[in-house]
Amino acid sequence: MSDTPMKVVLAYSGGLDTSVILKWLQRERGCEVVTFTADLGQGEELEPARAKAVMMGVKPEHIFVDDLREEFVRDYVFPMMRANALYEGLYLLGTSIARPLIAKRQIEIARQVGADAVSHGATGKGNDQVRFELGYYALAPDIKVIAPWREWDLTSRTALLDFAEKNQIPVPKDKRGEAPFSTDANLLHTSSEGLVLEDPWSEVPEYVFSRTVSPEDAPDTPEIITIDFERGDAVAVNGEGMSPATLLAKLNDYGRTHGIGRLDLVENRFVGMKSRGMYETPGGTILHTAHRAIEQLTLDRGAAHLKDEFGPRYAELVYNGFWFSPEREMLQAAIDHSQAKVDGTVRLKLYKGCAHVIGRKSPHSLYSEKVVTFEDDQGAYDQRDAEGFIKLNALRLRLLGRRDR
Repeated sequence: MSDTPMKVVLAYSGGLDTSVILKWLQRERGCEVVTFTADLGQGEELEPARAKAVMMGVKPEHIFVDDLREEFVRDYVFPMMRANALYEGLYLLGTSIARPLIAKRQIEIARQVGADAVSHGATGKGNDQVRFELGYYALAPDIKVIAPWREWDLTSRTALLDFAEKNQIPVPKDKRGEAPFSTDANLLHTSSEGLVLEDPWSEVPEYVFSRTVSPEDAPDTPEIITIDFERGDAVAVNGEGMSPATLLAKLNDYGRTHGIGRLDLVENRFVGMKSRGMYETPGGTILHTAHRAIEQLTLDRGAAHLKDEFGPRYAELVYNGFWFSPEREMLQAAIDHSQAKVDGTVRLKLYKGCAHVIGRKSPHSLYSEKVVTFEDDQGAYDQRDAEGFIKLNALRLRLLGRRDR
C-alpha cells in the first residue's frame, strides 16, 4: 500500500495558487481533495470558490465553505486584544491570529471526512507555513502535512500560469500579468507584501491601500464615538450592543472613513529574514486604543505594569504560531483574570488618521478625584507621608553615594 494519503483537506481560496495546488494534489500525488474555504470577513464572495472546486472534480460533499467571522473575533481577536498584543511594538497581528482558527477547522474537517493529510498554500519563505503546521501538529500530532511550495518545481508566477493553462484551470484575466503585490485580508486587517513594496526606502503607493482613505483626504470634521467594555471585551458602539464580528465591522467603517490604522513595517519574520509589509487595521487600531484607555482607569498599577510585560511575549507567541501552546494559554489565563473589572465606556475623537481618547468612565474606576486634586483634599491624602516614602527609597542611593564619593 502506498504511503501517499488518499484524502487531503486543502485550505482553499479559489485563487490561482490554491487552484494549482488542488490540481497538483490530484494529478501528482493521486489524492482525493477536500476543500475548505473560511469566511473570516475578507470581503470577497466565496461561493465562486465552491463552484470552481466542483468544476475541478471535487465532490460536493467534500467542499466546505464556512462562515467563521463570529468565532474569529470572539475566540481569537478579542482574547488577543485583551492582551494589548503588538508584535515588535507596532503590528496588531491581523494575519497571524487568523491562522490557528483555519488550522483548527481543517483538522476538524479531516476527522469528519476521514482524511489522513492536510495541505496549505503558504510558501517556504514566510511565517504562515509555520503557523499552519504548528497548529496542525498541536491538534493532531500524527497528521501528514503536504506543503507543495516546499516540494514542487513551480517556482514562478509564469510556471503557475503555464500549469493552470495545461490543466484547464480558469485564471482571471488580471492574474495573467505580474501582480504588483501580494495581499491577505480578514475582518481584522489587510496586509500587502512584495514587489512594489520590497524596497523599504520607497513610499507605499496609494493604490496599495484598500481598507482606508488617505488621512489627507479624510473628513475635515472630527467624529466622536463611544465604545463600551465588559470584562475587557468591547460590547457596544455608541450605546448600541453588537456581536463581536458586527462590532469590529462597525469600527472598520469608522476607521476607513477617517484613514485610521495604516502601518508601514519592516519586521523580523520567524524564519529569519526581514520583510517589509503594509498593514491596514482600521477597527483594530481604534479598539486597541480604547481598550488601553479603559484599563487606565480600572487596572491597579502593579497589575497593569505586569500585564505590559506579558504583551510582547504574547504577541511573539501569536506571530510565531504558538497559539495552541501551554505558555500562550498560561498567559491568557493571567490576562483574562486581570480583565474582571475592565468595564466602562471610552469616548474617542476620530480625525485624519488618528483615534484620540477624549474621555473614559467606569463603575470600577480606581481614579479618585478627591485624592488627586490640586485643591483642598480635606485629608484624603497626607502629603507629609511622602517624606518617609522618599527617604526609604533614597536610602540605598545615599549609601552608594557616600561610598563612591
